[in-house]
Amino acid sequence: MRKLLKGFLINLQFFTAIPVHLELPMDKPHLKSAIQAFPMLGLLQGGIYAGLFYLLLEYTPFSNLAAAFMLWLMSILLTGGIHLDGWMDASDGYFSYKDQEKRLEVMNDPRTGAFGVISIIVLLSSRFLFIYEITVNIHAASFLLIAAIPLFSKSVMGLLLLTVKSAKKAGLGALFQSVASPRDLWTYPVYIIGFLALVILFDGEFYYLSILLVAAILILLFCRRKAIKWFGGITGDILGAAVEGTELFLWMTLWLLHYFVMV
Repeated sequence: MRKLLKGFLINLQFFTAIPVHLELPMDKPHLKSAIQAFPMLGLLQGGIYAGLFYLLLEYTPFSNLAAAFMLWLMSILLTGGIHLDGWMDASDGYFSYKDQEKRLEVMNDPRTGAFGVISIIVLLSSRFLFIYEITVNIHAASFLLIAAIPLFSKSVMGLLLLTVKSAKKAGLGALFQSVASPRDLWTYPVYIIGFLALVILFDGEFYYLSILLVAAILILLFCRRKAIKWFGGITGDILGAAVEGTELFLWMTLWLLHYFVMV
């Protein structure tokens, strides 16, 4: 438990803008614990998003548009944009339409190309649309479903990390991949089943969450296939892009649920 807590704090340092003023060990056992704690990080992020959203809608005079903007902004600020950087780099690499090796070279270029800029505009504007229209059609179960989005996206990141080969020998992805194996992912079902149990206990809207879980599995399978086909494996940038892509797909799924199912 102590190692898992330190792994969680490592995740806060790596993947969020939350200040953690501690010198944490970066050896193999603690990095492995960090991977096992990816869903825990997602639960924290999801709890912050859902809690902020609830407070804005229920206890402030702000409009739906203002509440949607603040949640949208929090989704950027909380991560410090680390995954957005991966999204832009992966977009530049993919839209270069070169072979795998050249795509990796493009992704390593510190300059952002036109396709990276266009892709980030599309990603962020789409996310804002989905969040805003969810506020307009808000449902009692919406807050729990919003909390589940980062949980599933961080789980997808960990599953890709340990089930897809690395496309290069150096980098953050290769570092994390070198310290663990797929059998270390046993904690992921524990987090997800535990969250499902809480949803059933406090809300009973298991049906909606099941749809979101199926959507996360589908995007996981898509990312696994395309990471190998387009890039020859995973890198830190591809994992970041996968997190952003997963969350966008889940926001879209939740948006569609509010229109056609949660009525």
